[in-house]
Amino acid sequence: MKEEEIYKKIIPRPTSRFLKVVCGKCKNEQIIFNKAATYVKCLVCGNELAQPTGGKAKIKAKVIHVFE
Repeated sequence: MKEEEIYKKIIPRPTSRFLKVVCGKCKNEQIIFNKAATYVKCLVCGNELAQPTGGKAKIKAKVIHVFE
């Protein structure tokens, strides 16, 4: 095993991510958190993009990129 692989197993990685989504109504691109604790709305039209669930948010928009 390589040294890198050993460290990946030992050191915990976060499970949360930032997501780049596209609003279904106005096609605005916006970056949101996948574990949002509040309702996330589009900054342009006000359409709901994510709904909190107590853990990972329910994403209601199309995800186009996941930032690691």
